[in-house]
Formats: sequence, structure tokens, C-alpha cells
Amino acid sequence: MSAPAESLPSNAASDAFDTDADETREWLEALDGVIAAEGPARAHFLLEKLIEEARHNGIDRPFSATTPYINTIEPADEARSPGNLEIEGRLRAYMRWNAMALVVKANRHDPADGGDLGGHISSFQSLAHLFAAGFNHFWHADDSATGGSHGGDLLYIQGHSAPGVYARAFMEGRLSEEQLLNFRQEVDGKGLSSYPHPKLMPEFWQFPTVSMGLGPIMAIYQARFLKYLHARGIADTAQRKVWVFCGDGERDEPGSLGAI
Repeated sequence: MSAPAESLPSNAASDAFDTDADETREWLEALDGVIAAEGPARAHFLLEKLIEEARHNGIDRPFSATTPYINTIEPADEARSPGNLEIEGRLRAYMRWNAMALVVKANRHDPADGGDLGGHISSFQSLAHLFAAGFNHFWHADDSATGGSHGGDLLYIQGHSAPGVYARAFMEGRLSEEQLLNFRQEVDGKGLSSYPHPKLMPEFWQFPTVSMGLGPIMAIYQARFLKYLHARGIADTAQRKVWVFCGDGERDEPGSLGAI
């Protein structure tokens, strides 16, 4: 019970070093009793005091940073989706396919170029659920033209996932098949820009998010500016939200962390 700190193993809580299982069980039962009788806050306080006392007595071993995965929301407590999950799933499948197909077809459009147009296939595949949930249930458009008071949410789309947004717009009738077939070939005015580009497609994209790291930086300052406008009474931005999607490329840029 009173082994010197230097003799303790690196993970003293491991079952492999439990020299008194009965005592361990008593401590765990005592903790369960506190949680049941006085709540998690009291249990947390007592644990913090125990750690503080242990360090005071020279036991300053690092605690394990690896913990069991526990879902923060129990399945029974999850809110029901307001949409039709079956239909939404089918639509996502169509969009995933079209997003992949438009990149592949664009690279086969003109064999003379050797298929060097490029494009990103996998990025949207991993973001499809997030985009679908946002478009279907969360993101607000600017409704001021129809007398509404919501100025619209601001979306900073991860640049490499642009084919998925084009695929959705095609299903909505906003883009034509000809435009999809001319992905990354917008010089003649009939194609689609490689990435979110409001200068090339002013009626479609809100913000340029490529080069890498540009989206997160702009999103942070955009959110601060919205709060500034609201605090000064210049504009009512209380309902507007800024949404930003970051891939590993964005997070690797030091400017992103620097802005945070």
C-alpha cells in the first residue's frame, strides 16, 4: 500500500500489478457509491483531491492518455432525424457516384491531354454524410430577397471535395451534364472550376478555399467579423453561422493553427 513512488510501474492502475484485488474492489465500490449518492461532480472533485494528495506525497506518475471509447450520446438519447434516412442514403449514393464519375470522365474527355487534368475522388467520399446533413437539415440560405431576416450561413467548403458539391447541384438541376463533363475545363465558359472559386463561378461559390489552409484562416476571421458587426449594431448576424471543413492538408498548414 505504501510502496515508494520510484518502485511503482509506469501504469500502476493495470490489473497486472494489482497486489490486493479486494482493496481495489472496495475503492471502486466506494467511487460508485459517491457517484450514485452525490453525483459525478462530487466524484470528480474527490478524484482531483486524491491526485493532488498523491503528488504531494511524491507519487507523480503520468496517467494513461488512452481511455475506452464511450459515445457521448447514448443511442436512446439521440434525437430522431427529421428526414427520410432511406431516401437520403440513396441520394448520397448517387452523389458519390456522380462526384467520382465527373472526375474520371473529365480526364477522358480529351485523350490528347493524356488524362492529366487531375481531380480528387476520395475527399468527397469521406465528407458525403457531413455535407448531406448540412445541406438537408442545418444550413440556411440568405432569405432577405423574400422578406426574411436570415442573412444566410457562410460555408467554407474543403477545396478537394468540390466534385461532391457539383454532383449535388447537378441533381438539383442547377448544373448541366455538359458542365460536369467539362470539369476543370472552364476556359470556354461551359465548365466547372477545379476548386471553390467565386471569381470564376460567382453565382455558385461563396469563398475560395484553395490554396490549402486558406479556408480555416478566413473562416476564423469571418466569424469574428460577424460578431463585430452584431456587437456594434451594424447588422443582425445572431442567426448566421460560419461552417468550415478542414482536411488533413488544411490542418498541416501552420497558418491554420496560428489563426486559432
